[in-house]
Amino acid sequence: MPRLDEMLGGGLLPGTLAVVYGATGIGKTHLGLTFAHQGLKAEGAPGLVFDMNGRGDSQQHHAYAERLFGWSLGRWTHAVTPMADPHPPDGQMQAFYCDAFPWVGRLRDYQVVTPDGPDYDWNWKAQYNRALYTVRPFFYFHFGAGSRRVVVDGVEPMQAPAEAVQFFLFDELYRKVIHRDAETFGMEMCLPVWKYREFIEARRYDHRSITTLLLVTTEETRIEDLLGRKTEAGDLGAVANTILVMGSERVGSRVGRFLSVVKHRGSAMSDQIVEYRIGPRGIEFV
Repeated sequence: MPRLDEMLGGGLLPGTLAVVYGATGIGKTHLGLTFAHQGLKAEGAPGLVFDMNGRGDSQQHHAYAERLFGWSLGRWTHAVTPMADPHPPDGQMQAFYCDAFPWVGRLRDYQVVTPDGPDYDWNWKAQYNRALYTVRPFFYFHFGAGSRRVVVDGVEPMQAPAEAVQFFLFDELYRKVIHRDAETFGMEMCLPVWKYREFIEARRYDHRSITTLLLVTTEETRIEDLLGRKTEAGDLGAVANTILVMGSERVGSRVGRFLSVVKHRGSAMSDQIVEYRIGPRGIEFV
């Protein structure tokens, strides 16, 4: 995507969070997969695709990756429970896709009322902790093998982001997994530590070099509405380093797709609204 790199003054800055807003079908997944796959050229290892939708590959990640790049994503299923052998089985290090968080909707749907106020339902907390046994090694082992890009897709529209379970889950994922210190992360997961000390040392990485691209589906479809979109409480765009918006607009007798960089801290950025199309090779700028 050389044109987008130019718009971003060279590309996304390592170690930062970028958020892409746009309606369903606008091309966010194409953009995300291209960013992840380019990790193979830039860092020597492809990026990771984490699907938060939970409705069974509704974003067509596997089909798009195969068609665009001949890339077989593979699905990560390896779980590391306490005191279990952490080594991934054959084939899992070629699995760059994970969909272990199936929860969507409002945060309060997963809470119960207690004398001290709302708290998470114990049954849901148990399910969430079991999911983490799969999620944490997915990131830990791939980061240790050189992956430095993360694409998080499948975030559904929500009028109040602070009330959405997906925004809560992503915030937890970003702070406690993606940007977790590698040594601490390894010692928490590979138990007993004395037995796996050499294993942990061999997989150290700098978590500050990992770049995350979060793809958020919006109710707004027009590029003008997205450019004027207000930041709501709990909206992760407020703390993101970079914000991109992807929307449509009528152009004569057809509907065009447009992309714009709204925010890009720490680097030059273009103020252009650029038209693009989705072709056989993914996103192509007009």
